[in-house]
Amino acid sequence: MQDLAGPLPGGNYDGFLLADQRKDFRGERSVVVRPLGELEAEIMDRLWTWGRPATARDVLSDLNRSRPIAYSTVKTVADILFRKGMLRREKEGRAWVYEPTQTRQQYTASLMQDALGSSPDPAGALVSFVKQISPGEVDALRAALRAAKRGDVT
Repeated sequence: MQDLAGPLPGGNYDGFLLADQRKDFRGERSVVVRPLGELEAEIMDRLWTWGRPATARDVLSDLNRSRPIAYSTVKTVADILFRKGMLRREKEGRAWVYEPTQTRQQYTASLMQDALGSSPDPAGALVSFVKQISPGEVDALRAALRAAKRGDVT
């Protein structure tokens, strides 16, 4: 699929997502990942879950199972996600086919990195985070740290 996104005013498209650049509390440049709005998250969730490109009409059909929504609304939000760099698109016939530019895991990691980068005490933020997660999530974190140490992280 052809990636038609590129640099946009006010942000920096790095191949995965559009984010604003700002200086953090140390005065260093950092990237700010914008959380998704409700409909943006629903669209991205479907595309991530399906694991295949889809048209706005495909997404609309699935969304309409749980609530009525207009095609123009889904199309507009998909275009916004494209402009943010969250989706790439390619014309097939008269319709755009959309595909995520990053995995759900990459997006989540970006949000987590932004949260850590904006804290004057990243270690303290991590301790607070670990205190709030479930024992199963702690085990998953330990496994991820072991895999990263071995270089097994993809």
